[in-house]
Amino acid sequence: MKKSYKIVFMGTPQFSVPGLQALHQNGHEIALVVTQPDRPKGRGRRITPSPIKNTALEFGYQVIQPPSVKTADFVDQIKSLKPDFQVVIAYGKILPEKVLVLPRIGTINIHASLLPKLRGAAPIQWALINGETETGVCSMLMDKGMDTGDVLLSAKEAIEPADTAGTLHDRLAVTGAQVLIDTLNAYAENTIQPIPQNHDLATYAPMLTKDDGLINWNKSAMDLDNFIRGVTPWPGAYTFWGNKRLRIFRSTPVSADISEPPGTVLAGFPDELRVATGGGLLSITEIQGASGKRLATKEYLRGHPMPPGTILG
Repeated sequence: MKKSYKIVFMGTPQFSVPGLQALHQNGHEIALVVTQPDRPKGRGRRITPSPIKNTALEFGYQVIQPPSVKTADFVDQIKSLKPDFQVVIAYGKILPEKVLVLPRIGTINIHASLLPKLRGAAPIQWALINGETETGVCSMLMDKGMDTGDVLLSAKEAIEPADTAGTLHDRLAVTGAQVLIDTLNAYAENTIQPIPQNHDLATYAPMLTKDDGLINWNKSAMDLDNFIRGVTPWPGAYTFWGNKRLRIFRSTPVSADISEPPGTVLAGFPDELRVATGGGLLSITEIQGASGKRLATKEYLRGHPMPPGTILG
């Protein structure tokens, strides 16, 4: 019979959910679930619980949502539970050292990259933006640095040409849950061997903001296709047609010798939107106007003709 551990789980977004589900399904004792406070969400700014809170309550687990993890009350609450592990998956707050050291064995983090590459808040998006063909998930022992702890286990994941941050996110969430269970099993079998990271090889994946989706047409078509996939679904790639904001969802880079300035709409078939870039041209295949819905480009152009020579940006 597999060993069961007593665990305090910390997580917030949908990426964390498969991990909590896997712990539940594998019979581990979840002593407490810690998640961020309910936040306003959507156009109506309705106060909404996190995906982890919803999942934890379905399982009947105790949930707390502390405004701070630095208080003595929070530390005392975790200490009183005497957990074997804290498991952290995209909790969204930096844990102080006095919290990291509370479990009997350690605090494990599931991170969506092959560390030391892409440390930081947005590794999935930046793997795509950077044009990587492979990424993965690591379990690591957390220390006071930003994703600098010793790596426990890792699993590689190929990045497919059609992947967006959304599709890759969903696969890595499931992979991360399996890496977590494999890590706990390895601890039970005493076969785990923490591996220090080579900090000289570290790269970073800083958090993205809403403004980071703006398309820079001076970049190459290949780089722009990677960028569009990397910021889909959030923050979303966009450009401007005059004062109209256009969201771009899918594209295809095309090698071509062109003389038009980057951002210029090029002549093509009537149902195509080809745009000059800093290297080659980009064929946009899915688009959304400021007040419309997401459409195939040929459908959008029926109602919004865009003649060659139009400048985007």
